[in-house]
Amino acid sequence: MTTAPSRGRSAGRWFLEWFKSIAVALVVWMFLRTFLVEAFKIPSGSMQNTLQVGDFLFVNKFLYGAEVPLLHKWLPAVREPEHGEIIVFDSVEDPEMKVVKRLLGLPGDTLEMRGGVLYRNAVRVDEPYATPVDLRRGEDPAMRARMREWQVQHFAGPLPLRYVPDLHDWGPIVVPRDSLFVMGDNRDGSYDSRYWGFLPRSNVRGRPILVYYSYDMRSLASLPFVTEVRWDRVFTVPR
Repeated sequence: MTTAPSRGRSAGRWFLEWFKSIAVALVVWMFLRTFLVEAFKIPSGSMQNTLQVGDFLFVNKFLYGAEVPLLHKWLPAVREPEHGEIIVFDSVEDPEMKVVKRLLGLPGDTLEMRGGVLYRNAVRVDEPYATPVDLRRGEDPAMRARMREWQVQHFAGPLPLRYVPDLHDWGPIVVPRDSLFVMGDNRDGSYDSRYWGFLPRSNVRGRPILVYYSYDMRSLASLPFVTEVRWDRVFTVPR
């Protein structure tokens, strides 16, 4: 016959084992999230059609060196970011916000855009991922003045006093040390380095490796995350 104290000890051991299992799972999850892989959601259309609003990604944080929490130190990178890669980074204007763009300029590169065509080191960049631009579009004088304010400091062309950049016509500018230049694939709908400047290398957090779920967030259906799943995008690799 089982006594009350025995039942109490059994329940206590069961609770302790359950607690230890949960604690281990949490530690493992925190380790993975901090140093290896983190989930990310696409909130805007700046990378369309490569990435869609409502794509949910896994981001490889280990590749470029993950940050050690509280210490503001970074683990050694497996390798440095490369031209054409999609990267996730901390916004330069709001450090609490994560942003995803395509890396187009590395330190020492000379970049310019003429008529919506990007040139790197005087060579036209093949960009099959970029959406067609509307060359009739341009920024208002206030935004062009803001673009000029930071770009002219890195301007490598003639007559800097007459330099006035626009959405699809700017440069040449030289990417400085420890900095990157990024743009969205949707050039007419992306707030990127053209506007706010170079991205510090230390802001880079990782590279998307897999779309693990996707649904049309703009759908008016009552349960779009069930009825509007984009099955053709699930388990695809962003490129």
